[in-house]
Amino acid sequence: MSIGELKAVFESERVPQDLYSLSGGLPNESYCIMQVNGQWEVYYSERGVKSNCKLFDTENDACLYLYDCVKGIR
Repeated sequence: MSIGELKAVFESERVPQDLYSLSGGLPNESYCIMQVNGQWEVYYSERGVKSNCKLFDTENDACLYLYDCVKGIR
């Protein structure tokens, strides 16, 4: 799964956009994904702090993990 595909899934499932960021950053109370030094990082952002950061070698694995994180809170 790519970020574009994940975005389409979130839109089709009507996941609120404030629950996630597909462009990284430090939005408040959101799950985020971004590419860093050739790896993919998925983390939870709250009050400008990253937590529960996980690194993945592939975009697919990172997107699937992010999907599971967001799905778990809905």
